[in-house]
Amino acid sequence: MYAIIETGAVGVSAGGCLNRVDFSPSIKQNYLPGMNGGLVVRYTSEKYFSMICATQIELNYVQRGWKENITDGTNNTYSRTTHYVEVPFLVHLGVGQEQRGTQFFCNAGPLLGWYLNSTEHYGYSEEEPWSIYYRSNGIVAQYGSEPGDPTSPGKAVENSLEYGIAAGAGVELKTGVGNFTVEGRYYFGLSDMFGNSKADPFGRSANQTIYARISYLVDFLR
Repeated sequence: MYAIIETGAVGVSAGGCLNRVDFSPSIKQNYLPGMNGGLVVRYTSEKYFSMICATQIELNYVQRGWKENITDGTNNTYSRTTHYVEVPFLVHLGVGQEQRGTQFFCNAGPLLGWYLNSTEHYGYSEEEPWSIYYRSNGIVAQYGSEPGDPTSPGKAVENSLEYGIAAGAGVELKTGVGNFTVEGRYYFGLSDMFGNSKADPFGRSANQTIYARISYLVDFLR
């Protein structure tokens, strides 16, 4: 059964995320925690049998980046948090209650983002000075033009435009005072932070992010 239903909702979201960068040649990493949050606008247009179909657009701030797992015996540490504004364009499909009650949903679609800036952390001490000469994989280009000097900035992000695919699933509780959602989401970057020509040190440097988000939305159209 097909039915046209026009409803709209707007709200805010916030949560945490785990990040890594898919490098080629690879860099051994642990997930770097970060934050995300922003605005959500959803327009529900139709119901096809029990499937509620909507589109959802967001404007978010998100912390991405990576944390290196340095295993060369130096006890050095390195992490870089990259800050982005992102705009996901999502198809939202739900099953469950339309007005009051529980609804399960999935989201999927393209994502565009814009790089803002980076925050770096070099970990070393007088007893364990910064050293790149025994890196187990020999990859040091990410540390910048002066890789042996931890006071110099790391390699600059060369591509400000970010794009990829986002998909997730969650549950929404619809109440008389608004709609509350909990969602898990994964982002797979298709763009590279650094140049990827044959002359560049990395053939791939794409962000990958796991999100955990909560949102609060109120209806503005019924």
